[in-house]
Amino acid sequence: MTQSGILLIDKSEGPSSAQVVHQVKKLLCAKKVGHLGTLDPFASGLLLVGVNEGTKIADIFLGGVKRYQAVMSLGVETDTQDATGKVLKEQPVPAVGKTQLSSLEQKFSGDLLQVPPMFSALKKDGVRLYRLARQGKEIPREPRPIRIDALRVMQLNEHELEFEVTCSRGTYVRTLAADMGKALGCGAHLKNLRRLACDHLDVAQSIGIEELKDRHSQNVIPLVSLRSALAHLRAVTWQSRLIARLRLGQQELLGQLGARQNGENYVGILDPRGELAALARWVEDIPGGRWRLSRVFRE
Repeated sequence: MTQSGILLIDKSEGPSSAQVVHQVKKLLCAKKVGHLGTLDPFASGLLLVGVNEGTKIADIFLGGVKRYQAVMSLGVETDTQDATGKVLKEQPVPAVGKTQLSSLEQKFSGDLLQVPPMFSALKKDGVRLYRLARQGKEIPREPRPIRIDALRVMQLNEHELEFEVTCSRGTYVRTLAADMGKALGCGAHLKNLRRLACDHLDVAQSIGIEELKDRHSQNVIPLVSLRSALAHLRAVTWQSRLIARLRLGQQELLGQLGARQNGENYVGILDPRGELAALARWVEDIPGGRWRLSRVFRE
């Protein structure tokens, strides 16, 4: 039986995240497989794929900080804000130098409000926005708070800029490219996109689907354990008897975790072998907040 954990896949341009998941599930004959944060088909890079119990930690990585490398084409706006869309407008590209690049980095860093694109999976009255967009409809969208922790913009040539961005959940990188194009006065769209990291997990640790197939043929599955995947979280080790009680739903035991530290949202609970047995999540359902059971993992 395939064990549980996380696969770090270097997705190529073309396939959807769902197609990659299907390939992995078919190859490993695993009971449960799911991605922990989608990548658009035209994008490449780090795709986290949970296997069996690994699917239970999706929420953590969906909310994690992501790092991307991208190229934007200046002077051309598209309806999807990327290279897959229909050209809406073309404009002359002004001279772009160090002053303009520095201005972009300053203007688009920190806490921002971003209007999500019509071509997105967000819903309006139960209908995905991209479905409405394909019907030629556009509806008002409220700006959403995002955070850009780091942004570095470089000039590739007179019509293209490359940038590397570290951003919060909910950030649309193609919208960031389009907004930077507007700030330059010529418009822009995202030419290509590559995810470099998700929290502490880096694309340098990942492998492509073909390499996964080769390793599988040698009975080697490069699963990252749940403990290693969540190494960036604080973890405590409990005795087996306490974990057994926790599995029975005795959440009052979570008081032993003590006060929340440094704004953390999750704490891992390890068994005596060092394996991840459960995750506790901080909630504010009572004054002062408390720890509640988020996930329990099979022995």
